[in-house]
Amino acid sequence: MPSSRAKLVNRQRNSTDPSTSGSPVTRTQAVWAVLVMAMTAVGGALWLLDRSGSTPRLDGLALASVVNSDQPPSIDQIFRTRQPIERSRWKAIVIQHSGTSSGTPETLAAKPATSQFHFLVGNGRGMDEGGLYVDHRWLLQQATGSASGSDGRWYNQNAIWISLVGDGEQGEFSPAQIDRLVDLVGTLAQRLGIPAENVRLESDIARDRSPGRFFPGAVFHERLASAMH
Repeated sequence: MPSSRAKLVNRQRNSTDPSTSGSPVTRTQAVWAVLVMAMTAVGGALWLLDRSGSTPRLDGLALASVVNSDQPPSIDQIFRTRQPIERSRWKAIVIQHSGTSSGTPETLAAKPATSQFHFLVGNGRGMDEGGLYVDHRWLLQQATGSASGSDGRWYNQNAIWISLVGDGEQGEFSPAQIDRLVDLVGTLAQRLGIPAENVRLESDIARDRSPGRFFPGAVFHERLASAMH
């Protein structure tokens, strides 16, 4: 028969052994521990995504459409950049399309193939028709563009890229888009000393049909020449 001292030792062992106590406090602590570890893992994954640049930046500047605004913001706002404009760097302007029927900075930024631009001109499907979005790359004076080859790399580093929302292989761009494009390109070219012959279509410098067969190239260049004189 066990002594009183042996009984006391057994009771102490049972009170501290989780397998025998069935203590609800122990189970609660385990649940909290798992929850804390899960939250830490998620936070760490988000931190890594942010550090790697996988999260697209959407802190650009949106200017209202000339069509939809009685007093549209001055085009001069595009020169109020966060970093000083490197006037000697920008030697050309390249025009492309998004290759999509609609688009916003958010939707286009999600795909690398459609997010390489300094300026984005809306077509009324997602953005205002003729609305202008100034991307953070321009505001920070960063390079963009996705052209390949030695010439392509030069344009990626030294050209201002303007994207029209739409697919110029499938249909025409709106008059408001072309009006905005002429105004934007003319203003950039004059202020930065970029000659008209250095305003190129992406199809001129890369194996790409952008901005597409429906882009009114002849009319655009004629209007641009008039705007620059």
